[in-house]
Amino acid sequence: SQQGCDPFAQTQRSKLQHRRARINQQINKEMRMRAGAENLFRATSNHKVKETVALELSYVNSNLQLLKEELEELNSSMDVYQNDSESISVPMIPLGLKETKELDLLVPLKDFISEHYGEEGVLFEKEIKEFMELRQAMRTPSRNEAGLELLMEYYNQLYFLDSRFFPPTKTLGIFFHWYDSLTGVPSHQRALAFEKGSVLFNLGALHTQIGARQDRASLPGLNQAIDAFQKAAGAFNYLKENFSNAPSLDMSAASLTMLVRLMVAQVQECVFEKMTLLRAQNDFLARLQLAQEAARVEDVYSLVHQTMSQPHVKDYVPFSWTTMVQVKSEHFKALSHYFAAIALCDCPAPSDAELLEQEKAFLQFHVTMPEGPSLRVLLQDPEERRKLGKAHLKKAIMKHEEAMRIHGLCKILRKMDILQEVLSFAHKRSLSKYSEIDHEEDFFETGEAPDIHPKTHQKPEIKSPNFSQVKVTDLFHRLGPLSVFSAKNKWYPARRVHLMRGENGFGFTLRGDSPVLIAGVIPGGCAAEAGLKEGDYIISVNGKDCKWSKHAEVVQLLKNTGKEGVDIGVITLQGSECPKAVDRKAAVMSSGSGMLKSNKENSRKSLMNSKSASTLLVWSKKSKRSKKSTYSGVPFTTVGDNEAMY
Repeated sequence: SQQGCDPFAQTQRSKLQHRRARINQQINKEMRMRAGAENLFRATSNHKVKETVALELSYVNSNLQLLKEELEELNSSMDVYQNDSESISVPMIPLGLKETKELDLLVPLKDFISEHYGEEGVLFEKEIKEFMELRQAMRTPSRNEAGLELLMEYYNQLYFLDSRFFPPTKTLGIFFHWYDSLTGVPSHQRALAFEKGSVLFNLGALHTQIGARQDRASLPGLNQAIDAFQKAAGAFNYLKENFSNAPSLDMSAASLTMLVRLMVAQVQECVFEKMTLLRAQNDFLARLQLAQEAARVEDVYSLVHQTMSQPHVKDYVPFSWTTMVQVKSEHFKALSHYFAAIALCDCPAPSDAELLEQEKAFLQFHVTMPEGPSLRVLLQDPEERRKLGKAHLKKAIMKHEEAMRIHGLCKILRKMDILQEVLSFAHKRSLSKYSEIDHEEDFFETGEAPDIHPKTHQKPEIKSPNFSQVKVTDLFHRLGPLSVFSAKNKWYPARRVHLMRGENGFGFTLRGDSPVLIAGVIPGGCAAEAGLKEGDYIISVNGKDCKWSKHAEVVQLLKNTGKEGVDIGVITLQGSECPKAVDRKAAVMSSGSGMLKSNKENSRKSLMNSKSASTLLVWSKKSKRSKKSTYSGVPFTTVGDNEAMY
């Protein structure tokens, strides 16, 4: 079985996936019924029929609504992805993986190999099956580093599949089917870019699941969670920047922007948790820092909430996510005021030595200056500190109550007792602090505390996927070097030429390797007589396959020729007679309009990143080499650099 694949783990997650798939099928059925009913509704002029259809439509729509709610409840089963540690960590939001249907490539690829490459398709069954097994395995990646590598390996392998089997002008006629991870609605497309994009999406989703599982009560767990959410943000961001026109909502630009922001917010929350672990809590400056970190978390979550509330996003983001994000935004605002209050009330007034540093920190602490005495007086007067602290606590308690109110509106979140515990613990802590500093004889009206200026000591990074960390070998290596034997090149059927050696050798110049190119043919020489042409590639010598052979190897085979001469197999690229055609072809790399395009990503990115030269041939280098030599009108007497006459 494939490393990093976890097909048999009938864990809660795979049960979830099965229930998801079942609901997806029901949603499909309802969608088909709805489409049929809508067509009928538009087509009919009969009033009676229209009424019946309208009634049926309302049934279908309410069924769809119920199915979507059920699906949402599944998507919010965050506990499946959370850790089992005893300590309380606020739950994070993980994403479910996109599901896909099985894909049978055996016939289409065998046909393409025989039609395009002129080889016997049946001889490549092993490679095709190996590719299909890899695809099957990546549908159920394990939730660890090995699972991530499996998705990367498949993604890198798609680069080769694209170069070998997907010509720019025609499709293979196979459809890639993927389900939307949020709505469960299926989409299908012929463009390989849809497959690539969906795999990238799953890479991001798997990172979110790994991040949500970490035990964040410990420093290593927190660092791993930060790393996972930053990589998830990187995968979604890469997808947004390099692919467009996605057929499914979860991969639309608006949705990906929301997911990147959600991941950044989850990183920021982990950074806050890290500060609470690392800092000595009882020091005035440390508490101010915690208050500012909390304000920063509130800031990023309220941005996520705004993004989730936009017209094209709010309809399909689970209500529990939107609620959770809003709850966190209120909760962290409350915490920022709480830490401000205890910095003021629980820390002694500064000594003269500390005063300057504390005053400097306090100057940048509030969004607007608190009313009352100057900062210096305030910091040194315990009564003034208590007053301002009390105002902060009053605001904290209001925000705790708001967080709990919003939490109570969502029945899915109400079932999440962990979150409930966290909110209620924080609320009680602020209340008890308030009653501790509240004096009966306080006759002053508690003022309005200004908000805390958000500031972080660790800015979240968006970490793009590093595809080169997983090296892959082209499964279809035997078809020959990609510089020539690719889907976008066309060549005339291979020719067998029998060549005798004359007194001046064979009468041609050779250049380059894998495959070796005939760069020039001397008029009247043996090669010209035998029908060899400038621009031919040597693919065999005396029946030995030479597609991958180095220059010296081919020369050696030719030199070993006796009096009986040598059989050479050659091919000529179509369009090599007119240089412009090849350039034009290379330019048409995008995969058909209206489809999900992997614009900038398609041909070179994953290739350039994976620098293992033995398995990967860089397009640009190769094509430059062949252009320079194939079309050079060099007079035959002079032999150019790295060209040799035989």
